[in-house]
Amino acid sequence: MGFIEFIIGFLKDPRTYIAGWILALGPVFVYAPLFLVVFIETGVVFFPFLPGDSLLFACGVFSADGWGLNLFVTLAVFYAAAILGNTSNYWIARFFGSRIIDSGKVKALTAERMAKLDHFFAKYGGLTIVITRFMPFFRTFAPFIAGTGHMNFGKFTFYNCIGGISWVTVFVLAGYFFGGVPFVQEHFSTIVMGIILISVLPAIIGAVKGALASRRRPVPDEGEGSPRS
Repeated sequence: MGFIEFIIGFLKDPRTYIAGWILALGPVFVYAPLFLVVFIETGVVFFPFLPGDSLLFACGVFSADGWGLNLFVTLAVFYAAAILGNTSNYWIARFFGSRIIDSGKVKALTAERMAKLDHFFAKYGGLTIVITRFMPFFRTFAPFIAGTGHMNFGKFTFYNCIGGISWVTVFVLAGYFFGGVPFVQEHFSTIVMGIILISVLPAIIGAVKGALASRRRPVPDEGEGSPRS
């Protein structure tokens, strides 16, 4: 329960957690837990629910002058975490992908999400790795699906770098430039939750569309296809 409580607490008040880490670990070693959160979210298929977007935004706020983090170090650490995380995810899928899927232990890796990712790969190819960076859950599963056979490693690495750098840059700089605005400061937790909601909205819409489509499918007649007497 401690880990779940940490996630819930972080989502409610990320500033308190990051400030606590800075005070406890110092301005150098604080980057270790920050690296791990992003690396695990993108690199381990069992943890797609970690707060990547909100963490990047909050760390962008703390990278402004006098808040304890350095902007360029923050960007570099998260670039490495995002790119290496996806690379780890890809190779896990290469070696163990079919076993993990068949085991059914990753409940979030549903048939609907896999079908959606298959559709993305068919439509956008390698750009799927870039697009899904901005979509929680899907950004964890996209490199996994790519590793199961959708993409060779060289092509994957190219799009992985573009997607990781783009994702980190957008959210960290958004926090850096807008985190000091009084309105943002006063409504920080609400804005963080809004970022999360906007991020997961495509997944929610896709799930609703899939559910509606399944309801509209005609139910085959029980006698259909059976031999006539």
